[in-house]
Amino acid sequence: MKKLFFLLILTVLLAAGNKSVEAQNVLDGIYPKEHVLNRKPIPYTHVREADVMWAKKVWRIIDLREKINLPLYYPVTTMDGRLSLIQLLMQGIQYEGLTAYDTKHEDEFKVPMSVDQVMQEMGATADTVEIMQEDGTYAPQIIAGELRPEEVKQFLLKEVWFFDRNYSRLDVRIIGICPIREYTKSSGGEDQIARKQAFWIYFPEAREVLARNEVFNPHNDAQRRTFDDIFMKRYFGSYIVRESNVYNNRRIDQYAVGMEAMLESDRIKTEIFDFEHDLWEF
Repeated sequence: MKKLFFLLILTVLLAAGNKSVEAQNVLDGIYPKEHVLNRKPIPYTHVREADVMWAKKVWRIIDLREKINLPLYYPVTTMDGRLSLIQLLMQGIQYEGLTAYDTKHEDEFKVPMSVDQVMQEMGATADTVEIMQEDGTYAPQIIAGELRPEEVKQFLLKEVWFFDRNYSRLDVRIIGICPIREYTKSSGGEDQIARKQAFWIYFPEAREVLARNEVFNPHNDAQRRTFDDIFMKRYFGSYIVRESNVYNNRRIDQYAVGMEAMLESDRIKTEIFDFEHDLWEF
């Protein structure tokens, strides 16, 4: 009788244990995703200085409010194992050793930033406020800072277009990427919209992180691109805001406004396209 009793208890415990394991191994889908997690970025082709017969450095803005760029902005919170681009960069800085560089020294990647400095630039710093106590007095209380990824509405890209005569083709390499915050600040009792470059990331260093995280594909959930695919295959919309020039690489908005600035951006874009086109004879 005792053996039967112990056997019954053992059966119940095993059944409960199996249910617990099944509950822990809930699969949100029909198969475990392994392909993207093990992705490696495709290495750049080797470029010799002697083979680069022409090059131009440009800066361009990716506005995340454009329809084609929405996969870089959403999700605002982690969803289905996906992160937005700014969340991924922040995760890389905090946990994967990705280096952020100060924007006060332009975009030459000279001064590395600490995690605390990056959080401060992103507006996620602790603040001290006065809280009313039960006895009617006020006491200071520290409120932890909160990261607000939805404030990053644009990214600034630094890239080099060059013609490689070894392959007879025009190619491009992204050098750096910089998130731009848009946030509300009080000035003179009025709320104003402010824009700020947060930090620079050296793009070749970030490719390992970008290649292991997927981006939403509106056409097929089974074939999702990675962030590295988005940038390497140019699946984004952008416009040029600066080119290398003798005037301290001044921006277009420093010498043109409105329609003239748009035309100047298109002129630089056309100049790059025409260079390769004019090399061919028909």
